[in-house]
Amino acid sequence: MAITLQVQGMTCGHCKMEVTNALKNLEGVRNVEVHLQEGTVDVDYDETKVSVEKLKEAIEEQGYDVV
Repeated sequence: MAITLQVQGMTCGHCKMEVTNALKNLEGVRNVEVHLQEGTVDVDYDETKVSVEKLKEAIEEQGYDVV
């Protein structure tokens, strides 16, 4: 399954790294691609192992807003 999330507050390479690592630490996440200029995060994941809600929580725990 693939989803694109709108994320506010990401501005630099450090932000990109934090969001990427937070998502990749979740079981079932296969691939993460952060697009700073668009403010989006593409996530490829196994929906039987992780929910969209868990993806959003992982990003929000890093201090960013998912819209």
